[in-house]
Amino acid sequence: MPDHTVATREEWQAARAELLDREKAHTRESDAIAAARRELPWVLVDKEYSFDTEDGEKSLVELFDGRSQLLMYHFMFGPEYKAGCPVCSSGADTYDGAQAHFHARDVTFLLVSRAPLDRLLGYRERMGWTLPWVSQNGDFNADFGAAFTEEQIKPFLESDDLGAMPEVAAQCGVDPAHFMTEAPVLSVFALDDGDVYQTYSTTARGLEPLMAYYGVLDLAPRGRDEGSPVNMWIRRHDEYEDG
Repeated sequence: MPDHTVATREEWQAARAELLDREKAHTRESDAIAAARRELPWVLVDKEYSFDTEDGEKSLVELFDGRSQLLMYHFMFGPEYKAGCPVCSSGADTYDGAQAHFHARDVTFLLVSRAPLDRLLGYRERMGWTLPWVSQNGDFNADFGAAFTEEQIKPFLESDDLGAMPEVAAQCGVDPAHFMTEAPVLSVFALDDGDVYQTYSTTARGLEPLMAYYGVLDLAPRGRDEGSPVNMWIRRHDEYEDG
């Protein structure tokens, strides 16, 4: 544990009260951003897509499963991957258990990846999840910013600093080039009078709410304790040495 200031209870309470004011302001700003997010204009999705599901081929409309809102997480599991991305997997540990709560608010939440369906379902069984997972190796992921060609990612591969990416690629059983053809994205859709609209999309740190353990770690004395540059510590939940 790093060195830290030690104070009296009264000094701690004064510092805590000051921080609480900032936390309340942060919460109000977060509420305002959420409201602005809901006010974004919608975009009609008029292209036809088909998905391989456990119940056969389905259209985008059918994926709503009778609800009016659909959240699709583009899970990094490309056609060449031997296993799903460990970071994406850590997020699924959170929202897999929230399905009943999503359904209670008229929301369907599912995963979509480009790997074959049988490989996705086999990995889902290994991880112990139950949420829906569909396969789409057509244009869908690329159209929504979650899949790229090798030519598109070539400039990134030529970078001098790939960070932890080669390590994570190896955990998925692929080389960096094939790993980077996939991207984590959350796409949000609404169904209104039979038409599908995209209402929102986010990636990178915008996905952190899906990784709820990050918010919990932020409350701990050492926070995320990832270091700088960031130490790639995240593993699939069945791969940590200390369970």
